[in-house]
Amino acid sequence: MRYFAQLFSLVIASEISLHPLHAAAPASAPPAAPPAAPMAAYADLADLADSAPLVLRAQLRKLVRVDPAREIGVRPGWGRFYVEAKTSALLAGDSVIGESLRYLADLPLDARGKPQTPTNQPLTKKLVLLFASAVPGRPGIRPGELRLIAPDAQLLWDTQSETKLRAILTELIAPEAPARISGVREAINVAGTLAGEGETQMFLATRDGTAASISVVRRPGAAPVWGVSFSEVAEGGSPPQRETLRWYRLACFLPPALPPGVNLSDSPQERAQAEADYLLVMAGLGSCPRLRR
Repeated sequence: MRYFAQLFSLVIASEISLHPLHAAAPASAPPAAPPAAPMAAYADLADLADSAPLVLRAQLRKLVRVDPAREIGVRPGWGRFYVEAKTSALLAGDSVIGESLRYLADLPLDARGKPQTPTNQPLTKKLVLLFASAVPGRPGIRPGELRLIAPDAQLLWDTQSETKLRAILTELIAPEAPARISGVREAINVAGTLAGEGETQMFLATRDGTAASISVVRRPGAAPVWGVSFSEVAEGGSPPQRETLRWYRLACFLPPALPPGVNLSDSPQERAQAEADYLLVMAGLGSCPRLRR
């Protein structure tokens, strides 16, 4: 990131000497048509939104390829670009952002060495989602300069992605927003008095130390019932709906199986049941796909 920030300053100082790939679009240019398919999975959007002080929608005006000799840390098949864009909407953040934006972004390249797009059309005029922080004002830094939170934190816009993103941002700022999960702290199964009866409780580790737990209840002749709680009340709750923040915290960050040492059940049968119940929960959550490479 230090090299990325240093390179940003070098590019800003020498942008006149670079050759733009496309001319700046007229101010009255209409928004570009959205891509036919979503450009990001729910987890991609949540990953970025959860770490970005600023989330914006912007329209690209100009892209300038950085000299490849100065592209420090760029992955193979990608290029680094100086980008000028026009603010379309501030979706999250409390920084003052002007209409004109400038930043560096890494983009995949096509066979000609130009930015790759699904429709093979120029990126100029396209709408994008940006996940960034404002560059603090200091000598040599002009208003509107951003630093993306990751080199690839510019995503092509589409209606479905923005709809999902707005829902994520709303959940992130809610008072009851679920904490970030870092793993499983303890798990224990207690058998009931009847055959096939029992309960497994799994206590989760969170980044901020707040409570989070999963309970699985089994009763004779009935399907097991499980739920998650992000409060001190360990029992109750319900399975999270897919593509919600509660689902994301669990499905995208819990390990696929109980880690060694966290299963505190006494008997071999209870230990095996705790492990089986954990797998039941993971199957219920499903996979956490990402499209960002």
